[in-house]
Amino acid sequence: MKTALTIAGSDSGGGAGIQADLKTFSAYQVFGTSALTAITAQNTLGVHGVEILPAPFVRQQAEVVLDDLGADAVKTGMLANAAIVRAVATLAEEGRLPRLVIDPVMYAKGGHPLLDEDARAVLRDELLPHATVVTPNLPEAGEWLGRPVRDLADMEQAARELLARGAQWAVVKGGHQAGAAEAVDVVAHNGAIDYLRRPWIDSRNTHGTGCTFSAALCAGLALGRDPLRALEDAKDFLTRAIEAGPALGGGHRPTNHLILPPPPNGAAGS
Repeated sequence: MKTALTIAGSDSGGGAGIQADLKTFSAYQVFGTSALTAITAQNTLGVHGVEILPAPFVRQQAEVVLDDLGADAVKTGMLANAAIVRAVATLAEEGRLPRLVIDPVMYAKGGHPLLDEDARAVLRDELLPHATVVTPNLPEAGEWLGRPVRDLADMEQAARELLARGAQWAVVKGGHQAGAAEAVDVVAHNGAIDYLRRPWIDSRNTHGTGCTFSAALCAGLALGRDPLRALEDAKDFLTRAIEAGPALGGGHRPTNHLILPPPPNGAAGS
């Protein structure tokens, strides 16, 4: 069985963070392991409290998992502060984080900050160069590049700049373009631009969408899929997870991680 490690925060509401990652890994039939960076008191209405774990303990969690169980792919989510970012970057420099997916989680769906301001540049400058794939949304890409990222042309330029900063693949997600006819993500790699296009879904079931997408991508890479194939499959998985989202909670409701992923041969799933 393939394994995937997530280094991220906990969401007590189960829709995002470690919980979303592990459920998504299981849907892909990949054995999921985790290193917690922070514990949040959170539900669909927002983040009500955060306790951040010490950076050496985050590293220890990852090390003991890697030493014993290994990892075919790794993803990061909420890293909370500069010390944790640097601890993860050190592991990456040591070659211990294969097929690394970086989801630069800066804010919760409701706007609560999940990454210290001084850690954002550290994440960009010290961890991003180790990314197999980086997956910022529009606000995160804009935060990193110091300017708004609004339309398709902005997204294409942002993706190219993230490649120039060291990522092998860059995906700028367009899910914040509310009211668009399509949900379009821009993918940059090796000087080329591709697009992930799916119909726009008008839904409240958007809590943890970034975590779910990056976890599905990580699971696909763990299974040995090439990055573009893994991205297409992750986009399909997230689209169906939003469509099948349960009516739970009074705010940004969760997606449904219990749907089946695209099968290995790429044929239509049930």
